[in-house]
Amino acid sequence: MSLPRDSDVAVVGAGAAGLATAIFTRRLNPALSVVLLEGAKKPGAKILVSGGARCNVTNAVVGETDFWGGRRSVIRRILRAFPVGDTVAFFAAIGVPLHEEADGKLFPDTNRARDVLTALLREAEAAGVRLLAGHRVVGIERRARGFTLETSHGALGADAVVLATGGRSLPKSGSDGMGYTFAEQLGHTIVPTTPGLVSLVLEDEEPLHRPLSGVSHDAELTVWVDGTAAIRLAGALLWTHFGISGPVALNASRHWARARSEGQTAAVTATFCPGQRFEEVDLRLIALSGARPRASAQTGLATIVPAAVATGLLQHLGLADGVLGQVTRDQRRRLAHALVEWRLPISDTRGYTYAEVTAGGVALPEVNPATMESRVCPGLYLVGEMMDVDGRIGGFNFQWAWSSAKVAGEALASRPGRR
Repeated sequence: MSLPRDSDVAVVGAGAAGLATAIFTRRLNPALSVVLLEGAKKPGAKILVSGGARCNVTNAVVGETDFWGGRRSVIRRILRAFPVGDTVAFFAAIGVPLHEEADGKLFPDTNRARDVLTALLREAEAAGVRLLAGHRVVGIERRARGFTLETSHGALGADAVVLATGGRSLPKSGSDGMGYTFAEQLGHTIVPTTPGLVSLVLEDEEPLHRPLSGVSHDAELTVWVDGTAAIRLAGALLWTHFGISGPVALNASRHWARARSEGQTAAVTATFCPGQRFEEVDLRLIALSGARPRASAQTGLATIVPAAVATGLLQHLGLADGVLGQVTRDQRRRLAHALVEWRLPISDTRGYTYAEVTAGGVALPEVNPATMESRVCPGLYLVGEMMDVDGRIGGFNFQWAWSSAKVAGEALASRPGRR
């Protein structure tokens, strides 16, 4: 399909937010011409790899507190414009019924991300969206009316432009952050970006993590910024050969990375007994010692944490050969402290290559939440990961894509066409 000279709406990026914006715009106003430009030869690469190739489309319960970055009151307004119920109905209508799994995650009944992408592409075609894959946008310039987009196949004029290029996460999918460059050139402020929802790398000076690789258990992580507890998060922690992963580590990653990027001191500690304070854990250890004085410290501790974690902690504390009845008060209290505040020596994240989302982006106050139109560049719209909004793991970032796309689609549909 050849590149047209002009279009009413040009959507840059055929990922989740871009496809949805194009579909909603054409559905609501079929008179508008909509061109969807995608740099990759095949669109939707990030959809295909999401959720373990199953695509966690959304979550049963989504609210503004599930997101970080911009003001939550603004996030709430956009989410309410296209809530979860509408998302479920939309996908059911295009042939992708969803089912709920643990933690409210909603997946397609077929458990195939490919089916989600196929349905979106099919619906875009049915709505009359002109999809041009392999057409990379290399520049956007404002003109007297609308914009000129320079692409790898020539120039395209458009009255309105939607930036749906995603962030910098998973660069193999085509996300290289170019959309941020376009937005900045058109007058926007870019909140510095960092990887989000990404595993954390631990130093090897005290490699507790290596022997525990593959072990998963509940934990609570506290991110300390300049010595103050900035946020506490609970969930499953997965030990790996390089450090930590699992939902709680992924959710904590953006907070550690953002603090470091802003020149602050960042640290993370783990609580292996979520919801319990030092005094409670200490009393629990006293009770264990009284009930089983001849048992090994490892056997007793394994009733609180996984056996491998118990072994690792005791070895690091020099108590591996201890017997519960012979553990001194000082040793017991050291162990209790270790269980509620174990320092994780984080050296880095695994970077954008492994990140599921980008934290940072276009400053949210510069976008009108009623339309997703830029406040500094009329005719420019921003959706999805382009903005300084990132959600926790569990389908929340996809819901942000669908909701922001619907708001933009409704606003674009109300614009007058060329004809």
